[in-house]
Amino acid sequence: MFSYYGSKSRVVNLYPSPMCDKIIEPFAGSARYSLRFFEKDIILVDKYRVIVDVWKWLQQCSPKDILSLPVLKLGESLDDYNLSIEEKRFLGFIVGMGLSYPQKTCTSFAVKSNQGIKGCLKKCADQLYKIHHWKIIHGDYECIKNICATWFVDPPYQHGGHKYRYGNKKINFNKLAEWCKSRKGQVIVCENTKADWLDFRPMTKMKG
Repeated sequence: MFSYYGSKSRVVNLYPSPMCDKIIEPFAGSARYSLRFFEKDIILVDKYRVIVDVWKWLQQCSPKDILSLPVLKLGESLDDYNLSIEEKRFLGFIVGMGLSYPQKTCTSFAVKSNQGIKGCLKKCADQLYKIHHWKIIHGDYECIKNICATWFVDPPYQHGGHKYRYGNKKINFNKLAEWCKSRKGQVIVCENTKADWLDFRPMTKMKG
């Protein structure tokens, strides 16, 4: 639906399919795993208020709302357009593609991406129907009850997670490891290279 740092868009098909009817993403971000299995009972949780607000705003949007948004050109600013705060936040993730917080100025990375900004907006508009039934919560991962579900845990990386608005400095990874191991149901935990707070194994090689 929108670009985000650490998104699993290029590798989401390599993860196991959910074994449970409910999927919970405690570090939601752009929720690529949930989007793949959107028909499930989805719960997204994120500590970053902006992410939660963008998801909730998208739930209220129509395809027409998304397709009527401006297609920025390289160097243009969102401040050049009469947009609501919600529209600016959503577009901010798209024009700053691959970052962990909304940008104002359209980057070359966004313009030269495979889809381009217009393609990103169309893809989002085409997927809006997938998220109407989702439950979206602003909060810390520890606020979620331990229920039987497929838990897709994709926290800020132990090494490199400082780029997130709520980075890795305040995460007790040993505590998070025990929390992950205590979940009921199926647990899928993602990380980057060198992480050692769980017994991680390489899944695939990626550029960047």
